[in-house]
Amino acid sequence: MSDAKSLHQNSIIIDGLIIAKWERELFEDMARGGLTAANCTVSVWEGFQATMDNIVEFNQFFTENSDIIRPVYTTADILAAKQEGRTGIILGFQNANAFEDQIGYVEIFKKLGVGIAQMAYNTQNLVGTGCYERDGGLSGFGHEVVTEMNRVGMMCDLSHVGSKTSEEVILASKKPVCYSHCLPQGLKDHPRNKSDQELKFIADHGGFIGVTMFAPFLKNGIDSTIEDYVEAIDYIVNIAGEDQVGIGTDFTQGHDQSFFEWLTHDKGYARRLTRFGKIVNPAGIRTVGEFPNLTQALLNKGWSERKVQKVMGENWVNVLKQVWGE
Repeated sequence: MSDAKSLHQNSIIIDGLIIAKWERELFEDMARGGLTAANCTVSVWEGFQATMDNIVEFNQFFTENSDIIRPVYTTADILAAKQEGRTGIILGFQNANAFEDQIGYVEIFKKLGVGIAQMAYNTQNLVGTGCYERDGGLSGFGHEVVTEMNRVGMMCDLSHVGSKTSEEVILASKKPVCYSHCLPQGLKDHPRNKSDQELKFIADHGGFIGVTMFAPFLKNGIDSTIEDYVEAIDYIVNIAGEDQVGIGTDFTQGHDQSFFEWLTHDKGYARRLTRFGKIVNPAGIRTVGEFPNLTQALLNKGWSERKVQKVMGENWVNVLKQVWGE
């Protein structure tokens, strides 16, 4: 176990998607888990004003918890976080709603620390279509948003986006795009999971895949273990290669059922889109603090230390540097 422990401690560990309940307890658990950085969701169904309020709240977290977390604007900040023994926070969106119909808002949010933004969350917005309704592809306005995100250095995320819109974003973007948190359809057929063809398409176009452990999308559902999660990571690496895959857990730690009701209804209140039932993370990685277990489980799978280091964080740093330019 000591080998895995030291490997974890000495590696860059990045979680490409966390949507947990933001509080001191969670940040302390990130420290226990040895997280170097994480993409933390500050907007799903919110528009501009409510998203700004969420960022104001996060600025307060940075002030009050500066001993254990710090903001991330560049990949140099991620490396600095590692040196300082703090967790770097990348602010991220899971929807383009916060841009409303104002292209100029993209740059405003970038300056506030938003490094990754998903084009649509499950349903239609002004940019494109989510994975739970008929997919009309990337709109004209959406093309403008992609161009502006490329210009300012904000990564396009396609995790909850429909396949047609995703394909058109991949082709339109001059910089790498990502599925920050997804699982393979080859292991479980679900509208949120990506087919082998989709995984290969994004990888062939220089894109990136973060693998989630969200139990309803894993082969064994809420009975899944960390080994099931590793199987999914390994499956995607075998399609996309070990340089274009990372971790994106989708940790929802600390949230109650009302949060999931908000997530699973269109715009947070309208029609029901999906039903999760009980949410239980895979045994062995139930909390952010158990992140070191993932390094051990990947080594147990027979992975080399170098391969583990790349997928656990270095690959994220490399792709973010390509997108952010610094």
